Amino acid sequence: MRRGLVHVLAWLLATGAAVTLSWWGVHTVMAGTAYDPPRALPVAAAEARDRDVKSASRPPVSSPAPSRTPSARPTPTPGRTPARTPTASSSAPATPVGQVKSYGTDGGRAVFELGPAAATLVSATPGTGWSMQVWKTESWIRVEFSRGADRVSVFCTWHDGPPRVEVGTY
Repeated sequence: MRRGLVHVLAWLLATGAAVTLSWWGVHTVMAGTAYDPPRALPVAAAEARDRDVKSASRPPVSSPAPSRTPSARPTPTPGRTPARTPTASSSAPATPVGQVKSYGTDGGRAVFELGPAAATLVSATPGTGWSMQVWKTESWIRVEFSRGADRVSVFCTWHDGPPRVEVGTY
């Protein structure tokens, strides 16, 4: 009996040491390669980053030396105003043309920009455990959230007037 207990104890110690050593080796290797998933930047931060990148690539614009009085502002030199270069982000309007409305459902959230005669889908995000599908035509947009047999649709139509949104559970 004592001999069997010694064998079990020796086996447990050897197995524990092997598992610990293996975990430590894998952890050490993976610590250098594992990373956090990228985070989405807020729109304002992305625009500021784009401005910083643009200004870094442009030659510096000379301006007069600031005066010693705190209330005085430097005036720009005539003819030295930098030209704006169009970018993909500056070609889109800064403010939405229509009204942006969000529709929360059990299956997720759909956000539309509702204009006077049409609408666009801004974003659609399914809830936890739900999947999503989007259909678009020239006169309507349908966002369907589904989980098993449950279906929730957010349906935006504008074919016979201004856009209107209906939420239905099926």
